[in-house]
Amino acid sequence: MTREHTKTVKIGNRIIGGGSPVLIQSMTNTPTQDVKATVAQINRLTEAGCEIVRCTVPDVEAAEALSRIKKEITIPLVADIHFDYKMAIAAMENGADKIRINPGNIGSREKVLAVVKAAKEREIPIRIGVNSGSLEKPFLTKYSGVTAEGIVESALDKVHMIEDMGYDNLVVSIKSSDVLMCVKAHEMLAQQTAHPLHVGITEAGTVWSGNIKSGIGMGIILYQGIGDTIRVSLSGDPVEEVKTAKLLLRTLGLRKGGIEVVSCPTCGRTKIDLIGLANQVETMAAAYDYDMKLAVMGCVVNGPGEAQEADLGIAGGIGEGLLIKKGEVIRKVPENELLAVLKNELDNWSVS
Repeated sequence: MTREHTKTVKIGNRIIGGGSPVLIQSMTNTPTQDVKATVAQINRLTEAGCEIVRCTVPDVEAAEALSRIKKEITIPLVADIHFDYKMAIAAMENGADKIRINPGNIGSREKVLAVVKAAKEREIPIRIGVNSGSLEKPFLTKYSGVTAEGIVESALDKVHMIEDMGYDNLVVSIKSSDVLMCVKAHEMLAQQTAHPLHVGITEAGTVWSGNIKSGIGMGIILYQGIGDTIRVSLSGDPVEEVKTAKLLLRTLGLRKGGIEVVSCPTCGRTKIDLIGLANQVETMAAAYDYDMKLAVMGCVVNGPGEAQEADLGIAGGIGEGLLIKKGEVIRKVPENELLAVLKNELDNWSVS
């Protein structure tokens, strides 16, 4: 089931599924009960491009904090629940736009039913999450360990349980830190359910290794038309998750807007500080929402030619660089003025 044909689900003021744009999600790492810190982080995430945010709700204090957090943010708020079904109900009572549960660790059918009833009364979607690390013993035994087949069967088992309770306002999430297992599981699950899917590689690692794993795994999954929301899970500042997710979606043609910065790998011909300059340009470009390509090239041998496909670019020389616009060399610029000149061009790009 490709994203064009999945069921639509309303999460706060956003819609997913049914061909809606793939939305970017992240999760706070502040104590949820620390309202000030949590709101500050959510607002940073929102500014970076996050469209749905999830907070952990381990206790009553955290659940009650949701109502105060909601007043200070503009994106849908998801409550992450483990073990205690009462926290799921309390989160919904305090304004959660969606709840994330693993019915396998919530407990008895009666407890899951209590959560479903509360969600149904408020028309709040439930995200059913199954991770390879929490796969139940019967599936481990059946498949002789953690497998894509076991993850999918576990997830569908929970989906059918809640559907049998008369509720189908669901989002499904299956994750594994094994990239290829995760890909296989999503391919299998997409053939067996019409519910929208939340995609991610769990426990992917640091910003460096996690970006590579997530880029490969999520790229394969998304390219096949699978996935309605995504989260890049990194051991780092959650803002980095959002930055990676935005680039991933733009690279796959699933998102427009935002400047794409391309830069050369440098070589012995490079006579300017291209690495430092490229990083400065990338940071600067993040503040603009233009749908354009900006090239940072290291030498005047290949630079002008390679920058022809970019809307705007520079090609380095000896202590200077060429300013290139729409494939045409405009003028030479001293190295120490290149960043300022590029900024001026971007500031005036809408009228250029």
